[in-house]
Amino acid sequence: MQSYFYEYVAIYQMASLLRSSKTVSVSARMATSSKRLAIILGVGLGSGTGASTARIFARAGYSVAVAGRQQQGLDKVVQDITKQGGEARAWPVNDYSEASLQSLFRSIREDSPDVPVRFALYNGGLWQMGNFLSLSASDLSATFDQAVLPAWVFGQEAIKAFQGSADTNDNSARGTLIFTGASAALRGSANFAAFAIGKFSIRALSQSLAREFCPQGIHVAHSIVDGIIVTDRLRPAGKAKHEEDPTQLLNPDSIAKSYLYLAGQDRSCFTQELDLRPGQEKF
Repeated sequence: MQSYFYEYVAIYQMASLLRSSKTVSVSARMATSSKRLAIILGVGLGSGTGASTARIFARAGYSVAVAGRQQQGLDKVVQDITKQGGEARAWPVNDYSEASLQSLFRSIREDSPDVPVRFALYNGGLWQMGNFLSLSASDLSATFDQAVLPAWVFGQEAIKAFQGSADTNDNSARGTLIFTGASAALRGSANFAAFAIGKFSIRALSQSLAREFCPQGIHVAHSIVDGIIVTDRLRPAGKAKHEEDPTQLLNPDSIAKSYLYLAGQDRSCFTQELDLRPGQEKF
């Protein structure tokens, strides 16, 4: 009688173990399937819009791939995210050429083949200021080579990554692509001819992509960031202004939260363009 009892206990324990293993297996699959990948290009030294976006999206549960030319900034962002329990990896690039960006996306997809790409941010650009008559054709070429062409290639690779990922099971976007812009995309100011051409071009690109790919469930948006952003590189006068009244300058975390809001929009309501500026900014 006693032997039957122990046999019964052994069988019960084995059944419990099998049920437990199945539960763990299912949970693991659910955890894997719930992962989302965000690719962010342009984090500077780790304190601006791109860096804040990486941190905010990591807190929201995204696995983040941060790319850029500043290794110091990439390392800072990854360290900040991992310290808070998030997932992030740095992907340094030597430049923003077509070959470099295509290689970047290929490497990221090979590294995380089973994680769907749901968000991509192009946060690059080329700051140019100068009297029009002092600018040369090479300055205009630099605008296209270092600002417009990278946005073009990044957009192509991001959309292909969205298309290559399994579609969502609900009405959420298959992927969200955002281009960070500036007020120069709306108006060309004196001494900013080259800079405005680049920003106007990227804005036009975002509009064309939105009209082509939104019907496929791919959300394409352009943000107009109108104002000075608080970063570690802020000049003393800007720091003093921010300390006196934080509402006079743009908080990069607030920009990032706006981007997270865009990424959460469903297919019944896509924002194509978003204006962001401090409440006290004149426009």
